[in-house]
Amino acid sequence: MSTVRELAEQMWHGELDIVHEHHPVRGLNMDAEEIDDGLLYLKSIASLNTLDTGDGLVMLDAGHLLDAVKIHTAVRKWRPDARLAAAVFSHHHVDHVFGTTAFEREAEGRAWPAPVVYGHQNMAAHFDRYLEMRGWNEAINRRQFAIDVPNFSWPDHYRYPDVTYHDHHTFWQGNNTFEMHHARGETDDATWTYVPERKILHPGDLFIYATPNAGNPQKVQRYVSDWATALRKMASLGAELMLCGHGLPIFGAERITTALTDTAALLETIERQTMSLMNQGKSLDHVIHTVEIPQYLLDKPYLRPVYDHPQFIVRMVWRRYGGWYDGEPDNLLPAPRAQQATEWVSLAGGVDAVLARAEALRAAGDLRLACHLVEFAALAEPRSSAVHELRAAVYGERSLQQESSMARNILNHAALASRQGKRDLAGDY
Repeated sequence: MSTVRELAEQMWHGELDIVHEHHPVRGLNMDAEEIDDGLLYLKSIASLNTLDTGDGLVMLDAGHLLDAVKIHTAVRKWRPDARLAAAVFSHHHVDHVFGTTAFEREAEGRAWPAPVVYGHQNMAAHFDRYLEMRGWNEAINRRQFAIDVPNFSWPDHYRYPDVTYHDHHTFWQGNNTFEMHHARGETDDATWTYVPERKILHPGDLFIYATPNAGNPQKVQRYVSDWATALRKMASLGAELMLCGHGLPIFGAERITTALTDTAALLETIERQTMSLMNQGKSLDHVIHTVEIPQYLLDKPYLRPVYDHPQFIVRMVWRRYGGWYDGEPDNLLPAPRAQQATEWVSLAGGVDAVLARAEALRAAGDLRLACHLVEFAALAEPRSSAVHELRAAVYGERSLQQESSMARNILNHAALASRQGKRDLAGDY
């Protein structure tokens, strides 16, 4: 089996299937591995990184609930008697914040000091929001990851940080310095960490080995230009090992600088183009179909849109600077969508005519337009088996065309729902 370094080399050269098998938001079927002297790495949904400082261990991100036992077992196999002294949570997302639990129980049993968790001051408010909005987060994540299991639930508890900070914070453990810096990017509580003695950079989800998750259609505001600024600051450090929040590590200062600056350039061109069009008074529809990403950037193995989609990022920029109104006056105070659909379907000559046209578009390869027609048919005739049969086929086929797993899964979720005679499996509509 290949080592992490060998896989990382293949990934850098674009030799791995990052759309599916080696997707950055997917675990590797590998044990934890020491990828550098005193550095244990585990690739789960996110990366989990444990550094031996000579006087205790420090974790840089701590994984999902499902990772808690696995990371504790791996660390104890690697360092049986070194206590976990600290953990840095790069942000509040649930795939980064649960792995300290077993170590805390262990510390109590062995009369060790409990590990100290560090995070940005905004993190607690996001954990509170998660508790307040559990149902919403269950629904949107079922769609985003096409989860069709009856017992899926959103976490009902979190490990709040012990030490918080505003702009930057430094702590020392053993032989190592941990320089923590705040940035707004995927979240407003993002922390990137630099260990200068080791020239190790941990960007959290500010770098995920894909087009940045800066546009997620169901999530709270992202900050595109702030994100680019943080990437350029990280690029100036001369780090020699970057522990990406998702995806495999990057080894070598030149590669790290290139990856960070290219990612900043992609974000900057999306925001500049979007704002320029907004300043011309263009509608959202015009903007999302006009902004173009330079192909040389999308061709980079670490910038392929395998998770988020560039069009989603355009929408996020619009939301930040332009609010929710899309510039279409009929959408300002709209009639219910089902009422609109019923009217259009009637004008088209009934649902059979709409389905026939949708099928013709499907046969011609225009699945994008076929989705619009079949959705109006589903709104107008929500109990029609013929509607759901075609809807499942159209969305299922369109999902297979998507490189972005986020787009692919949301479309596939619609297909799964229609196979059960519903428009959606996560909400009542």
